[in-house]
Amino acid sequence: MIVGTAGHIDHGKTALVRALTGVDTDRLQEEKQRGISIDLGFAYLPAGEGQIIGFVDVPGHDRFVHNMLAGATGIDFVLLVVAADDGVMPQTAEHLSIVDLLGIERGVVAVTKCDLVDAGRLAEVKTQIANVLLPTALADAEIVPVSSVTGEGIDALRQLLFKAAQGAGSRTAKGRFRLAVDRSFILPGAGTVVTGTVLSGMVAIGDRVTVSPSGLSARVRSIHAQNRPSETGRAGDRCALNLTGEGISKDAIARGDVVLDPELHAPADRIDATLRVLPGEPRPIAQWMPVRLHHAASETGARVVLLADEPLAPGSQGYVQLVLDRPIAAAAGDRFVLRDTSAQRTIGGGRFLDLRAPARKRRTPERFGQLEAHAVADPERALLQLLDRAPGYADLTVFALDRALAPAEVEAIVARNSLVRIGTAKSTLVLSPAQWLKLKRSLLAVLEKYHAENPDLAGIGFERLRLQLEPRLPAPAFAAMLQGLQRTKDVALDGAWVKLPSHEVRLSPQDEVLWNRIRPLISGGERFRPPRVRDIAGLLAVPEANVRKLFKLLSRIGRVDEVAQDHFFLRGTVAEMVDIATDLAAKGEGGQFTAAQLRDRLDNGRKVAIQILEFFDRHGVTLRRGDLRRINRHRLDLFRRPAAADETLGSGREASPVGRPDFKSGKGRETVLSGFDSHSLPPISRKATR
Repeated sequence: MIVGTAGHIDHGKTALVRALTGVDTDRLQEEKQRGISIDLGFAYLPAGEGQIIGFVDVPGHDRFVHNMLAGATGIDFVLLVVAADDGVMPQTAEHLSIVDLLGIERGVVAVTKCDLVDAGRLAEVKTQIANVLLPTALADAEIVPVSSVTGEGIDALRQLLFKAAQGAGSRTAKGRFRLAVDRSFILPGAGTVVTGTVLSGMVAIGDRVTVSPSGLSARVRSIHAQNRPSETGRAGDRCALNLTGEGISKDAIARGDVVLDPELHAPADRIDATLRVLPGEPRPIAQWMPVRLHHAASETGARVVLLADEPLAPGSQGYVQLVLDRPIAAAAGDRFVLRDTSAQRTIGGGRFLDLRAPARKRRTPERFGQLEAHAVADPERALLQLLDRAPGYADLTVFALDRALAPAEVEAIVARNSLVRIGTAKSTLVLSPAQWLKLKRSLLAVLEKYHAENPDLAGIGFERLRLQLEPRLPAPAFAAMLQGLQRTKDVALDGAWVKLPSHEVRLSPQDEVLWNRIRPLISGGERFRPPRVRDIAGLLAVPEANVRKLFKLLSRIGRVDEVAQDHFFLRGTVAEMVDIATDLAAKGEGGQFTAAQLRDRLDNGRKVAIQILEFFDRHGVTLRRGDLRRINRHRLDLFRRPAAADETLGSGREASPVGRPDFKSGKGRETVLSGFDSHSLPPISRKATR
């Protein structure tokens, strides 16, 4: 158990700790000369059965409240000290407010210097203390009169602390490791040593850790936990860690840094939080008010962004966003305290809710719903409430790291609630079973409706489909979801299109009739020099627009390729021309051939041969150098296919999305591998990039 002192200057905190432990916590020369505590002091008291009580003795002077705050974080039990002759003083009240803001609910009050007052005065002071404790979590704390000079009450207080330590048990060490640094120094023969309270998790000798927010990497060489050599340090211990690593030095690590599991290193400088303003604050909290933020052992400047419409009045509580002057290492749920910029008074405090607070749309109803979920202390309940609110999913990776949850804790939460995970390269999203079922049913319904309305299209575009669904997943997660549904045969992925497995593209009866008239004109002996759209329209006495529209449709569904503007070739013809070009290159000197050679083999004229080669150039099938070309074998699979394939639908190659009204390329997705029109860019070949 860690006990922290609190109270006004010169009320005997250090003397009381010395009487209880035999240790003088004033270690600085100036402290001994002036007779007051300036910085944190530390002492330890064996409590039997292998337990050790650690004491953090804090300064009481109003100028050193920032040092008091550095020591107050992480304590389990507060020893509030009030001198019998002075009674409750300004720093008594301020320290008590800070203890209350930090959520410390266990403690005892020691009325020191009881040998200097009579029984009447002692009773009066006890009444004062009871009154100031009444609105706090320490309202029921015992009040023990003591004298560090005569020893009166010291044994009784010591026994009370022993009893509290036995009843406290040990903190859970399930989470990931975090230690708030309050001292850094050089120990001769050992090197850099940092001390602090372990806020969560466990660390062992040899572990790799990171100093945050600087990001320095280190290894734990040795550990002292509760003033004893140890193999491990765990949550609730005061630890000294001997660190080693490149850049690790006394000056590289300072009070306010956090030594933590490397996975947790993600400094935050914009944090959504709850803020409770002390009743004694003279004015409401205004928008963009400058403050000093105290968290763990750190202190930094910050601005308060109100998330409500009205200023936050004294004695009230609300949601705020804290915009920090510099990043800090924190976790969701951590307590903090705000003081004014002149360091004259404590304004209020609260809990961090979201370490990745948005700079925009931070006051929407959806955002307030998320903050209500983040405000739930229990991680499991908080996650489930997040999943019930917009956007309907949560980033499990971010949630777990921001709350410093260990992998085993996360797995247990997922298993108990049958949550559905969607993994991407950078994170894992999670949905409730109900949301997942709703999303899946909605997706299948959209596909069914789309196919009914567009029987001539291969499927719906990835992005168009994503934007029609709720919850609307980020594009990488949606892609991962579709791949999973493809594996279970709920959907089929056809290049850039998504469709139901049962869907087959078909032409309308009118289009089939027109196609049966057109096809003989671009096949057979004329296949290498097919007429253009306007020529076909003239031959068949059909409006040019109708012919062009049909060819565009045939291109999308994979029957033709638009080699040049309004110049369409059968797919089999394109594959045949690739084979001819490949044969020319194989027989040519240096694996190269000319446009004239291709023209002679195709017997279609130089202009058409050039258009064909430029089409191949665009898609990387041929590589041009001057008047010569060679074959890029890594791209042959774009057009070549088994010889038995014909021009019927489903011949094995996918339709190009280029020109589709619902096509959006989407970062990281490839263009499909065939069915190109004359303006499409070549797709990225996986082989070519290896």
